[in-house]
Amino acid sequence: MQKDLKLFNELVEYLISEEKNNPVAIPIETSKLYETLDLSLNDEPAIDEEFTKTLKGIIKSTPKTASTSFYNQLFGGRIDRATLGDLLAVMLNNSMYTYKVAGPQVGIEKIILKTICELIDYPESADGTFAPGGSMSNYMAVLMARDKYNPTARTAGISNKMTLYTSEASHYSIAKNASFVGVGRDQVRRIKTNEKGEMIASDLDQQILKDIEQGYQPFFVNATAGTTVMGAFDDIEDLSKVCKKHDVWLHLDGAYCGAVIFSDDYKHLVKGIEHTDSFSVNAHKMLGTPLSCSIIVAKDKKHLNQSFSNDAEYLYQTDDDDFNLGKTSLQCGRRNDALKFWTLWKSVGNKGLKDIVDHQFNLAQIARDYVRQHPDYTLYNFDNSIAVCFNYKGIPANKLCTALYEDSRLMVGFGHFKNQEFVRMVTINSLLQKDDIANFFASIEEFASSTDF
Repeated sequence: MQKDLKLFNELVEYLISEEKNNPVAIPIETSKLYETLDLSLNDEPAIDEEFTKTLKGIIKSTPKTASTSFYNQLFGGRIDRATLGDLLAVMLNNSMYTYKVAGPQVGIEKIILKTICELIDYPESADGTFAPGGSMSNYMAVLMARDKYNPTARTAGISNKMTLYTSEASHYSIAKNASFVGVGRDQVRRIKTNEKGEMIASDLDQQILKDIEQGYQPFFVNATAGTTVMGAFDDIEDLSKVCKKHDVWLHLDGAYCGAVIFSDDYKHLVKGIEHTDSFSVNAHKMLGTPLSCSIIVAKDKKHLNQSFSNDAEYLYQTDDDDFNLGKTSLQCGRRNDALKFWTLWKSVGNKGLKDIVDHQFNLAQIARDYVRQHPDYTLYNFDNSIAVCFNYKGIPANKLCTALYEDSRLMVGFGHFKNQEFVRMVTINSLLQKDDIANFFASIEEFASSTDF
């Protein structure tokens, strides 16, 4: 083990050097991947020198998500204390289904969930769990709602027509999850959004009424804190009134930007969150923990038990089910995703998490101000978002972003909203500073001036 730890340190130093000197890896075409890198698995073991050389080649060619040139996804960067917790979790290698095998790690997970419930003003009856990603957090919410409004579905299956609702700007997982729970993709209603991408409560109300008249059973509404393209926040207070009127479950998908609950300056963007029935947030997004770190909490923990608990005497061998996390989890065996968030939170405190969130909004505002002040740019979104959507000199966004990637200049994506295509820059990377924003635009301008589009 000591020998491999020494090799690990060597590889980490190589990675950090690559992030600094070659922040955007030269992409390998898929048709040439197996010719470029030796990824083969053979009868004979690889000798140490060749093994190390191969690993360094893989590191060199892997996208550098912790470089300051990475703006492509809704995560990025690297926070030391969170990384420390993840490495420690790997070495401890506990599975999180029972207290017997995880011990105090269960307490770490439970204190995170309890504190989040307190932050959003959920009652004492609330609880939660860690899920394998934001999509699965949403799946768990849909499943709990289905089981609440159609209790026999757990044993007999769905026998009536059920409908669920989400905005036209929401995450694609809602339609996928509708198929998983047996409701069907065709029963997902896409609710209209305003010019910012926020769900229109009146349209939701009208669609629910229409479905009731046609004999459907509405059961679930998915609201969003940070839509994937525009970064918009649905109006929870307005939506909650509609959900209360029709007695349907209200879930807030905060995978992207739900971490605003840690910020005094931006928590107003999810005003009314206490009226939701469930809430999810990904700490590997705004809070910068390593992938993955996805959390879902429910206002009443009985729904977690009703949908996910199953007896297994060979597994659950201690009396206190509150500390047997497999009773409220989607999985049985699962890795410890809580420790890395706890080491971050413990080391920086509530104030530190607030600073992480506020910093991203500040950087986004700096970027928006730059775009507004330069006539060659066109801005397509609004303040109070960590997404900055724009075009430069009328160059098609997909061509610009692809060319920047292929030339190893920047990793930034493009998006669409209401028939408009644009570059979508996100300031979620935990390492970004003000100078990096200036360098981002300078790179685009320099590259565009020397490239024929």
